[in-house]
Amino acid sequence: MGTVFSFVVRDPGPGTPATLRRIAERLHRIDARFSTYRADSEISRLDRGELGLDACAPEVHEVLDACREAAERTDGYFTHRPGGRLDPSGWVKGWAVEEAARMLRRDGARRFCVSGGGDVQTAGGPWRVGVAHSWQPGLLAAVLGGSDLAVATSGTAERGPHIVDPHTGRPATGLTSLTLVGAPGTGIARLDAWTTAAFAMGPDRALAWVSRQPGVEALAVLPDGTKRWTDGLPRHLPPTGPADWHPAAVA
Repeated sequence: MGTVFSFVVRDPGPGTPATLRRIAERLHRIDARFSTYRADSEISRLDRGELGLDACAPEVHEVLDACREAAERTDGYFTHRPGGRLDPSGWVKGWAVEEAARMLRRDGARRFCVSGGGDVQTAGGPWRVGVAHSWQPGLLAAVLGGSDLAVATSGTAERGPHIVDPHTGRPATGLTSLTLVGAPGTGIARLDAWTTAAFAMGPDRALAWVSRQPGVEALAVLPDGTKRWTDGLPRHLPPTGPADWHPAAVA
């Protein structure tokens, strides 16, 4: 998937190393099926017309159905066909994090954190999650805290202005970072898709849209460094608010 996954398990048991190996194998299988970087993946072959949808694995149908639901929920700001090419990565990455978290729970872990490419799913807690600063490497735009959190961030820190507004076909430039925080039980796959879509909306529309989603809060960073957030975000922040932090200060 062109990104890195990491795991922290606070209550490891004798079977945890084997579980993590199975998770790694599962992630590699997901990558082999859905990666747009691999010419032989089912998604790449489906996009080129070399493979029919009826010949694809059931989870391909599951992912594409979820993508269509996300597109409808976000008024078309989420798309699994950016530029006309089939690319469900905006759903698959968060879904892969969910899969890893599900496997850890199934094998008895209750206090863990799974992180993949800006998506974080925690269980138990409390946990602190740093949001990378958009243009100052080594700094954090905010530190979020809580238990059983889902946190997803879209921004320009790693890849520049790469998120395209599907309605205009142009890169979205109204934000440099957008982070959504979901209440316990919020699926990181849906939250990740919503973050990408809301980023494309721009700050005003994004914050208004997120405010209508139950159990979800947002932190937006604008190109001039201004930070804006939804009314319920402060309960995930320290009393000083979403100030810039150095990682050493929150280690």
